[in-house]
Amino acid sequence: MGLITGLLTLPLAPVRGVVWVADKLRDAAENEIHDPAVLRAQLGALNQELEDGHIGLDEFERQEEMLLDRLYASAPSPPTR
Repeated sequence: MGLITGLLTLPLAPVRGVVWVADKLRDAAENEIHDPAVLRAQLGALNQELEDGHIGLDEFERQEEMLLDRLYASAPSPPTR
């Protein structure tokens, strides 16, 4: 980047910084959404909520299905022959 280009685009620096931070936050959120360890922990917490009586069976099954779908989607596909 040349001196003139750098000076002309200087007012956009804060915007580029915000976009960079937003990209990093999105990447971290996507990694957490698809991390099998996080999904298993969420399933464990959900099971505990059911056992403690904080949620009903219908709500448990709905949330469990959603978490299991995400867990299966994040699993690596088996090798093809």
